[in-house]
Amino acid sequence: MFASLRLPGALRAFVPALVGRSALAMAGLAVLLAVQEGTGSFALAGLASAAFGLANVVAAPWRARAVDRWGQPRALGLLGIVQAAGFVGFGIVSAVATAPGSVAGWSVALAVVVGLSAPPLGAAMRVVWSSLTDAGPQREKAFSLDAVAEELLFVGGPVAITAIIVASSPSVGLFVTAGVGLVGTLGLITSRASAALSGIPPRAREHRARPLVVPGFLRVLVVLTGVGAVLGVVEIGAPALAAEEGAVAVSGWLLAAFAAGSAAGGLLYGHVRWRASLGVRLLVLCAAIGLTAVAVSTLGSLPLFAGGLVLLGAFLAPSLITGYLVADTVVAPDGRTEASAWINTAVNLGASLASAVAGAVIDASGTGVALLVVGVVAVALAAVVPVRRLRGVEETADQSGRGSADVAVAAAGRAEPEVEPDELVRGGDAGLPPEK
Repeated sequence: MFASLRLPGALRAFVPALVGRSALAMAGLAVLLAVQEGTGSFALAGLASAAFGLANVVAAPWRARAVDRWGQPRALGLLGIVQAAGFVGFGIVSAVATAPGSVAGWSVALAVVVGLSAPPLGAAMRVVWSSLTDAGPQREKAFSLDAVAEELLFVGGPVAITAIIVASSPSVGLFVTAGVGLVGTLGLITSRASAALSGIPPRAREHRARPLVVPGFLRVLVVLTGVGAVLGVVEIGAPALAAEEGAVAVSGWLLAAFAAGSAAGGLLYGHVRWRASLGVRLLVLCAAIGLTAVAVSTLGSLPLFAGGLVLLGAFLAPSLITGYLVADTVVAPDGRTEASAWINTAVNLGASLASAVAGAVIDASGTGVALLVVGVVAVALAAVVPVRRLRGVEETADQSGRGSADVAVAAAGRAEPEVEPDELVRGGDAGLPPEK
């Protein structure tokens, strides 16, 4: 799996992409603590945090579409600059504003700005991997490495930003987040592999890749919302169970156990040479994470629960990796970044919805019931996987010897006409994102 880093240009793109993505791992906590200190209210801090998260999720597909259309250097560079400016503004408000109402108002507005402008570095890096690797085991290993590294970022990022804030102030934490995000983004787009992805010229509206209308792709997203729901309940349920047991300090270790299990699962996934089709893999993994959640719901003691979380996490990264591979296989080249972003959006949406409901369920019936319910939901949604359709796309790729990009176009019944010069300058259609 680590052989992927020896591919020409891979390490030069991968390292800064990780640096930039670490800003997202730090941002949520930085926003929360900055607003809480400025207002003295966790309710207002939660509101700003929710505004950041919601704006990030809602805008993700459209940001990714812009990257596909305009290319990584232009689109990611602009987004990185806007987001860094938003974090700097946020830090200034946190440092100088004194009235809680003023802090809250500006903080929510700026949280929306930094959420809307978050560069889709994860999706962009997966497109870079696709350009550097051959479809099949080589690409699976690269995606596995990427997913494992991302999991580790979300273990270390919150720890790092907490240490920075404790040693200085929340405003400094926001400034650091701005700098890390911008440095990582600029580092990625100045790499040769990223610079080569300069965008795809606009085609006629009816021929543009739209991931959501690719047969079977929407069903894959529905399945992955179930995986996200398990993630959302774990993030609420683990601290809740620790509090019930009078061991709040253990909360971080429980979440770390879950993340460690996910990283280990991703590493194992990348080392296995799979014979099963993507559809079968997605079905088995998503059903397994649901069944494991049901089993873990019966574990009451903290040591057993921690062990259960390791096992539960072992199915998380592999499920996401398989989802990314599906997106890479069934969607045409000019929609790959958007398709990858939709995978993240589906998981984040499931996590957000589950988190919103989990708190009430846990208060009423305990963590075990919340995990039981979400596990059953995940198993039920796994049945929606379009196994036969995905197998057909893969078989077409194997038989024809074509790349996934060509197969995706053929599978969706789209031609690849050359763009006439007048189509490039036609009023109202000059490379703008397609209307929904």
